[in-house]
Amino acid sequence: MTMLGNLLTEDQRDCLQEITNVAMGQAGDRLARLLDVFVVLSIPHVSVLKPTDIAMALQSLNRQSDEAVFGVCQGFIGGGLAGETMLIFNDTDYDDLARLLKYDSNPDEKARYELLMDTANVLNGACLKGLAEQLDIHFSFGPPMLLGQHCNITDLLQSTNMRWKQALVVEINYAIENHRINCDLLLVIAENSVPGLVEKLNYLLD
Repeated sequence: MTMLGNLLTEDQRDCLQEITNVAMGQAGDRLARLLDVFVVLSIPHVSVLKPTDIAMALQSLNRQSDEAVFGVCQGFIGGGLAGETMLIFNDTDYDDLARLLKYDSNPDEKARYELLMDTANVLNGACLKGLAEQLDIHFSFGPPMLLGQHCNITDLLQSTNMRWKQALVVEINYAIENHRINCDLLLVIAENSVPGLVEKLNYLLD
């Protein structure tokens, strides 16, 4: 039986991928209805990563390593699980996003902050709600925090003060068709929460 970083079996990983696919699909659908657009989603990718691995993975998302990156991070806890969602915006035209969200064009820094928070609230909230429903648990949320204001990916991750050595990370990409709006949602499940998650996954597998 193959293991994913000694944390998950292949069956458990497939189960996690399936339920996050449903949850993240619901989040994409909610964003599509809110903005009246077509949202393209990638297949969720499940991996075990260290904080430095996440930095490298996110760095590779960037077209240019010196590109300013914006992100919104929000912690969640409940049902024996704890972790955080990280929504990283890359290659995004904020004027375009502002028009879709019915903001004034040419958003200033305060308006851009609100744009990112609004988008993150929709995607993070719907994704975690979908996940909680399938696992039959309830999540409490920490306050969302803006990350990476005018800084690169490496600085962004250092600012999250990651307190774990490795974590289960589920990554999915959202792109809005015919618009330059692109973001990656990372669901980061802390290492000490994995046994509780495995218990839930085994229950679903049975």
